[in-house]
Amino acid sequence: MTDRLITVAIHTYDRALTLKALLEHEGVNVSLQNVNLSSPVVSSGVRVRIKESDLPLALRIIENQDIFNTSTLIHEKDARILVPVDFSDYSQNACNIAFHLAYLHKASIILLHSFLDPAISEQIQLSDNLNFDNEISNRDTGIIVEHEAKRQMSVLTDILLAKIKSGDIPPVRFTTEIEEGIPEEVIIQYAKNHNPLLLVMGTRGAGSKVRDLIGSVTAEVLDTCRFPVFTVPETVAVSNVDKIRRVVFFSNFDQEDILALDALFHLVPSPSMEVTLVKIPSKKHVSNKAVSESLDALQSYCISHYPAHKFRIDTLSLNSLDSDYNRITDNAHIDLIAVPNKKKNIFARLFNPGTAHRLLFHSDIPMMVIPV
Repeated sequence: MTDRLITVAIHTYDRALTLKALLEHEGVNVSLQNVNLSSPVVSSGVRVRIKESDLPLALRIIENQDIFNTSTLIHEKDARILVPVDFSDYSQNACNIAFHLAYLHKASIILLHSFLDPAISEQIQLSDNLNFDNEISNRDTGIIVEHEAKRQMSVLTDILLAKIKSGDIPPVRFTTEIEEGIPEEVIIQYAKNHNPLLLVMGTRGAGSKVRDLIGSVTAEVLDTCRFPVFTVPETVAVSNVDKIRRVVFFSNFDQEDILALDALFHLVPSPSMEVTLVKIPSKKHVSNKAVSESLDALQSYCISHYPAHKFRIDTLSLNSLDSDYNRITDNAHIDLIAVPNKKKNIFARLFNPGTAHRLLFHSDIPMMVIPV
């Protein structure tokens, strides 16, 4: 295609301006013609013109039936990704993934750190990097903790700016927030107040202690938060979401899970994925015929509605959860685990809390938990 200007739409002045703003937000340069400058609001034939080379992208946007939905436009314009950080290596790893996701969605990033005043609780240590002298008064210690949090946030900011400058991460606008409180409570409340596109959180890898995993802030957020959460293990091999190709999707295979699939393909916009649909075992007796029929129905639906992706079916057995899980995730070299979350306490619904935390967190595979 050439770079000559072509007309992609003719609208009233107001709608032409709306379409222009939307296209330019997505990186398409737009010019308007035939505008009555003396009284633009009465113009009924404003041409929306773009470069011919931008036509494929413009058509995908224009063909969206909700293109002039005001709430949709506001959401896209103000899209944010929330990244809770504790200044550890694995939270920096989460930042790398978050910046790539934000760049794909033209979103900004909020780096959120929470600290707890020792006067409230001397039992909780938010980060291995923050240590206190027990002889210092609680009041002074609280001031020191806040000061140290601000200092380390400044260091993290400098690291990210240097990575942007070197090209290691995409150029994405980001802001920082430091709040006092219990980490999981601060994160969940902040998400409720700011409606992020998703949260990206770092987790310890497969070599960490089980008690650290089960008691982790990330687990608490996953159990409670009603926004998509993308977890990034410290030893994750994938540094760019563009490289996510093989996905395991745990499902009860009901209609609500289809919404989670839609959200997954939107949040991780890979051109082609290999998706393994894994049936979560039920404690209730279900006939093999009924299970087989539900599997076939979902697979047929996915193949029909998501032709760009490949789908296969697999199952877990209550009698061999560990071996089945390892077989599915290890043999296929999985890049991402996806799990729909319908209600609070996702892990109790999956199998039981202990087993689920051990299987899903004791892993070097990123995970996307999607509320539906």
